[in-house]
Amino acid sequence: MTRLELKNHQVWRDLTEILEKLNTNILVQEHLQACDYQVCGYWDEQDEYYETITLPLDLNPQLVSSSIGITHKERFLQLKFFLFSPIIEPKQTPNNHNHKIGELVLIYNENLEFVDENWLLDIDSPMLIIR
Repeated sequence: MTRLELKNHQVWRDLTEILEKLNTNILVQEHLQACDYQVCGYWDEQDEYYETITLPLDLNPQLVSSSIGITHKERFLQLKFFLFSPIIEPKQTPNNHNHKIGELVLIYNENLEFVDENWLLDIDSPMLIIR
């Protein structure tokens, strides 16, 4: 009987190489610019609706996970980012502290074309402009 161990399979090495070469910072920055740093039609966890939420322009996204998904007919890449905004103290000098204002999941098809997004925002954050 042949025992297959995925941890040593070539597919994992190939996926690791692809993810290492992929510049996720460019992907998330392009997405934020394309949506003009706004989330339109946002429902929070309490089913409260917000027409427009404007994100700070100095947003600092940090990739926290990446995964490959395979369904019966499709393959996709999912990238999850934490979204941080610098906190500037009331004093004259900026501080290097960051405040997490939410999360963003971007999904791309196998041709690296944008498919979907999923936002989870801290609507109580003073960094967000909510309408």
